Amino acid sequence: MSSLSFPPTRAVGRGAAWYRGDCHVHSAHSDGELAPEELAVRARAAGLDFIATTEHNSAAAPGAWGHLATDDFLIILGEEVTTKTGHWLALGTNPGQVVEWNHQLRDGLIDQCLDQVHRVGGLCVAAHPRAPYPSGDFKFPFRGFDVVEVWNGLWASDRPWNADNEAALAEWGRSLAADIHTGSWRPAMGNSDTHLKGQIGIPHTVVFAEELSTEAVLAGIRAGRSWIAESADVDVSFTANSHGWVAGVGERLATHGGKVEARAAVQGVPMGTVSFHTGRGKVHRVPLPGGGTGEGKWDTTAGDSAFVRIEVRHPSGHVAALTNPIILT
Repeated sequence: MSSLSFPPTRAVGRGAAWYRGDCHVHSAHSDGELAPEELAVRARAAGLDFIATTEHNSAAAPGAWGHLATDDFLIILGEEVTTKTGHWLALGTNPGQVVEWNHQLRDGLIDQCLDQVHRVGGLCVAAHPRAPYPSGDFKFPFRGFDVVEVWNGLWASDRPWNADNEAALAEWGRSLAADIHTGSWRPAMGNSDTHLKGQIGIPHTVVFAEELSTEAVLAGIRAGRSWIAESADVDVSFTANSHGWVAGVGERLATHGGKVEARAAVQGVPMGTVSFHTGRGKVHRVPLPGGGTGEGKWDTTAGDSAFVRIEVRHPSGHVAALTNPIILT
C-alpha cells in the first residue's frame, strides 16, 4: 500500500485543526460522581481538547466551569434534556440558559424547544436513540435535530460498544442515502455520557474546526467534518480523490463522472478491519495488520455511490472508529 499521512488530531494553539472532544459529560452538579475540576483533569489526560457540560435539565452551575477553560482546552456549555419520550443534548447554550424538558412526542412542543437552542447558535443532538430504558428510547422524529449520537458510552468503561449502539448506527446508516438525496442528512457523533471514573472520552468525536472555540467546533460538527474514536489511541485519515481533487470527511467531491478512489489509514487497531460503506451497505473490507497501523482503498463512481464512509472494528466486532460520509456528486 502507498503512504497516506495522518492529520494532526492533537492541536497546538487555536488554529484550524482536528480537535478531540466529548460532548456528553455529567458532573457532581448533576448525577455524576466527579467534580468539574477532576473531569477537566481526566479529559486532558484522555487526550481531549474540549468537553461539553450536559447536566440533566439544568444549566452549568455558576462559577463551576469557567475557570477550567484555557487557550488549549475548551468547555462548551450545554444541557441534557431528558423528556419522557427521548433524551437530547442542547450544545452551545448561553450561561444560565435552561431548555424546557417537560415535553414529549404527543404535545407538539419539541419544535419550540429546538428553536430555543437554534436561536442562540446552538446544536441539537438526538442522544443515545436506542437506549434500553423507556425514556431513553428516542421517539421524536429526527427532523429538526442537527446530529445523531450513534455511539454512547457505557457505565462500564471497558465495554465501549454494545447492541444499542449497533442499532443506532444501523438506523443512521440506512437513512443516509435518502437524507443526502434531499440535502437533509444529519452527521453522527459519539460521546461518553460520563457519570463515573474512567469513562471520559470513551468514545469521543474528532472534529475539524477553524479554531478551538464553541462556534467553530459546533460548526464543524454541524457540517459533519468529524469522526468518532473509542479513545485517543485510535487515529484515522479518510479521503476521496477524483481527477486530482480531494475531499475529506463531511465534504463534497465533484467527480465529473470519473472514477473515485476512497482511501483510509488507521492507527491503533491491531488485527482489526476497515470497511467501506455506501447506500448499498458494506461494499469492501480490508484487514489491518498486527501492528495496528494499516491502509486500505476502494474505487467507485458517483453513479454507483452517492457517498462513502468507513467503519473500523476490532477482531471482536466492536467498533474502534467510524466516520461521517464523503458525499460524491
